[in-house]
Amino acid sequence: MTHVRQVGLIGVGLMGHGIASSLLRAGHQVHFLEHVGNQPVEDLIAAGGRPLTTGQEVAQQADIVILCVTGSPQVEAVLFEPNGVLEGLKPNSVVVDCSTALPSSTAQVAARVVKAGGRFMDAAMTRTPKEAAEGRLNLIVGASKALFDDMRPLLEAFAENIAHAGEVGSGHTLKLLHNFVSLGFSAVLAEATAASRKAGISADALLEVLGAGGGGGVVLERLRPYIANDDPSGFRFSVANASKDLGYYHTMTHDLGLEGSIAAAVRDLYRSIDEQQLSIPEVIGVLERR
Repeated sequence: MTHVRQVGLIGVGLMGHGIASSLLRAGHQVHFLEHVGNQPVEDLIAAGGRPLTTGQEVAQQADIVILCVTGSPQVEAVLFEPNGVLEGLKPNSVVVDCSTALPSSTAQVAARVVKAGGRFMDAAMTRTPKEAAEGRLNLIVGASKALFDDMRPLLEAFAENIAHAGEVGSGHTLKLLHNFVSLGFSAVLAEATAASRKAGISADALLEVLGAGGGGGVVLERLRPYIANDDPSGFRFSVANASKDLGYYHTMTHDLGLEGSIAAAVRDLYRSIDEQQLSIPEVIGVLERR
């Protein structure tokens, strides 16, 4: 039998909506913040979700507050601005940050949450809105082992694979590493596909050779519909988000004292695209037209 938890959710976008619906389906009570950036929420309300007008109200109703916002500035805003989460946080409540954020910011955020009497974990997501709606996200978690074990049953309501990366901040660090690899590979495949088209190689031949060799894998499968039919639906991730995440990665490697020349080149490619709302597969078309 499900142990019903009172969950607050801030950020009912493409991913957050799927998390909310999965939590409701698992029998938990969900209180979410009303916001112009939310996806339509009528289905969540019909399933028992409760909209509230401030982060403070959300925290007052919840024992667990999940943040599913764009990045570190938004995390800091919803937590610390007037009428924010921290003003309503109950003792021993847990803040779960599912955003993609800067590890240096995460450390400061966690310290302020703990000082306010709460607990904190970063639980960065991978996969797409489709898996979010199905309750099949991947989570990369930074938290103490005790908190990770305590929270795992709830996380399993919306995640299929849950990796404990280490202490607080490790989840966001590993997510940036993951996104650099994924977006870097996407950039390589986009350029290769554009070159293949210019050379007159058929899409079927390119996909066959890459799929059976060094190009095979998850990223190729996400790009496959566009390579074959100019269908961008396989990878619903924007160039703007890619630019943001790679900027975070560049900052992180700088803080670590590492040279990131490859990452800088990939970041600069995405930043050079004027239409930042395009999805990652559509980078192929941009490169082909250049």
